[in-house]
Amino acid sequence: MSQIASQYDYIIIGAGSAGCTLANKLGADSSKSILILEAGPMDRDLMIHMPAGVYKAWRDPKLNWNYNTSPEQSCFDREIFMPRGKVVGGSSSINSMVYMRGHPLDYEAWADEFGLSDWRYENCLPYFRAGETYAGGGDTYRGDSGPLGTMPGSYDNPLYDAFIEAGVQAGQGQSDDLNGHNPEGVARLDATKRNGRRCSAAVAHLRPALQRGNVTLLTRAMVQRIRVSGNRATGVEVSQGKETFSVVAGREIILSGGAINSPQLLMLSGIGPADHLKEIGLEVAHDLPGVGRNLQDHASVILQFECLKSYPIHRVDRPWNKLRAGVRWVFARDGVAASNIWEAGGLIRGNRDVRYPNLQYHFGPVGFEYKGNKITLMQAFACHVDQLRPRSVGHLRLVSPDPNTHPLLQFNYLSDAHDVRELVEGVHRARELFSQRAFDGLRDTEIDPGPDVKSDAEIAEWVRANVTTDFHPCGTCRMGDGPDAVVDDRFRVHGIEGLRVVDASVMPKVISANLNAPTQMIAARAADYISGTPQLEPVKARFSFENA
Repeated sequence: MSQIASQYDYIIIGAGSAGCTLANKLGADSSKSILILEAGPMDRDLMIHMPAGVYKAWRDPKLNWNYNTSPEQSCFDREIFMPRGKVVGGSSSINSMVYMRGHPLDYEAWADEFGLSDWRYENCLPYFRAGETYAGGGDTYRGDSGPLGTMPGSYDNPLYDAFIEAGVQAGQGQSDDLNGHNPEGVARLDATKRNGRRCSAAVAHLRPALQRGNVTLLTRAMVQRIRVSGNRATGVEVSQGKETFSVVAGREIILSGGAINSPQLLMLSGIGPADHLKEIGLEVAHDLPGVGRNLQDHASVILQFECLKSYPIHRVDRPWNKLRAGVRWVFARDGVAASNIWEAGGLIRGNRDVRYPNLQYHFGPVGFEYKGNKITLMQAFACHVDQLRPRSVGHLRLVSPDPNTHPLLQFNYLSDAHDVRELVEGVHRARELFSQRAFDGLRDTEIDPGPDVKSDAEIAEWVRANVTTDFHPCGTCRMGDGPDAVVDDRFRVHGIEGLRVVDASVMPKVISANLNAPTQMIAARAADYISGTPQLEPVKARFSFENA
């Protein structure tokens, strides 16, 4: 066991996006001692820090919890791979680095539908601003002095330009900043990068926190359970290697394991649906039925087209090209290795009835296929089409009382016919975009779904056979009131003192974009609630959709 104290003021479980942010902000008070426990290793792998290494990083089983869903009935009983970061930085160390905050109306829905009046966008915007240093400079919407480096896509490839021009030609709109005043249309996407390197939560938040001396990080430390005495969480039991030990929390325990690990650990600690815990053979510390319910994610399909022109990125996986790109990145921090690939995209409407964009594009100027964990690049281009506000909701349950046994994950993808219709519309919208004249001379044969997949019924069948995750699970410890709520709007676990959950699991409803930025915003607000620091003053900003 590493040399650690027997007691800390705060114990943070999980050094992911939320945990790193919490450690940095709470650790600013040097009088407070903080222990952060991470089940995975340090983030030393070069593929983490090289942006183009994302292809290797997220498939690396050494950096990953390697979850699979249960057979998804509406997806031809397929088990869908569900990677989550098991490394310092969590999923922010293995994701595609896309920085998106979600639509302002998402947060208005949290307030209006779930009674979370302090979670309107005007309350969240100042934390987004304070959290980032945007390469484009600060304004009403963007920050210029925060710990997280963000920047718009800058890799030069004509296919990105064609994508944006085609989006305009298709009438799908264009935005100069999807995180700014106009959160709709196609655009170059922002990424969590700084100086040509990935800016994970560990780089942005944890490293500065560790330098202060009052934050202790313990890696490869698997929390077995949270100790509960009466109605108070008092400490944690941890295994590291062959040793098991306990640590006491003088003030609070903050669970930041993510949408899968957090509800799992609550249940292993006897906090959750009483009947289920008894069935598994666990002693019930507190009956909290909502733990593990409300599991949500963005369903995604990928369209690919052969490309008539060859670009350097299509050949970067050849040994000599790969070496040359790597050397250029090491010495200059630029070139294709500094690209996170998905540098263009958009938020669009699949139909005229939705109030705001319900579909998202992630566009990459290269095609690919996986065989096991090996990737082969193709002279092609690819586009994720994601459904942003699914109606299908799932759940998480324990399989056994052994913390090392993966829980059962039932997302129920496409179980609601509405979700299938929206993804079918998404395929139509993407095809509409790629049929525009901007892609003339570039677009060749459609690989996926393929030219034979034409009717809505055929597209729907292809969607069910190919839909996958866009890596955004959330909602399993939702905040609010009511029988399914797990935490209040200050992240305190209902019925248990000294215990909070702070991560994407608290989202009552999935945000209409990538979840890394909102998770860090949530954690930054949580740190102020925990420390008793007043929340930042709301920022009332105008958005173009308000005049639509």
